[in-house]
Amino acid sequence: MSAFPKSPRLLKGGIVLIDPETSAVKRIISLQYNPDTLTRTLQVQSVGEGADRSEALRIKGPPIETIKLDAEIDATDQLEFPDQNPEVAQFGIHPQLAALETIVYPTSRQLQENNNLAQAGTLEILPMQAPLTLFIWSKNRILPVRLTDFSITEEAFDTSLNPIRAKVSLGMRVLSINDLGFTHKGGVLYMNYQQNKERLAGMFKGGGLTTLGIGEIP
Repeated sequence: MSAFPKSPRLLKGGIVLIDPETSAVKRIISLQYNPDTLTRTLQVQSVGEGADRSEALRIKGPPIETIKLDAEIDATDQLEFPDQNPEVAQFGIHPQLAALETIVYPTSRQLQENNNLAQAGTLEILPMQAPLTLFIWSKNRILPVRLTDFSITEEAFDTSLNPIRAKVSLGMRVLSINDLGFTHKGGVLYMNYQQNKERLAGMFKGGGLTTLGIGEIP
């Protein structure tokens, strides 16, 4: 039976890895189930407590925004049809977990190349560059982020001890132009995000002063 034609299409949040130089998409990781809650924290970047009084209203830059969420991964439904999902039948949710985990790993190739440089006597070895990580939560929120916290709770296993259900807790720090600059691909995406936020704020119809019980500002 086909779905009701007017039923809304459920969008999923997820993570996309792109090449910071070419913007080529390297990997797309959609969340199997959208989390029920998304916690965002904004740390205001004011001048500071010890600043001169004339600086009291000044802001140094965008706030430091952090995001936390819990995502669930469950292979139960897929295991009902092992012929249609042979990878799940063989490995459980290992592939999904590995796709998320390797975001915070340098590649084995990078590790080997740096080891070769060290063995050759190279005095300075640059830290390995990772793909640009984007957290996408609808078209209004496409955010360059760095994963800061990552924990996995595996809750059920098949007979081969492959995990088949897990909860993944992610903590992310939004990377702003203070982190990336204006010309970096991530900086461009951040500016789009902030400008979109400003447009949305402009749509808000605030109340009048009488709503607050006053007629004017003294």
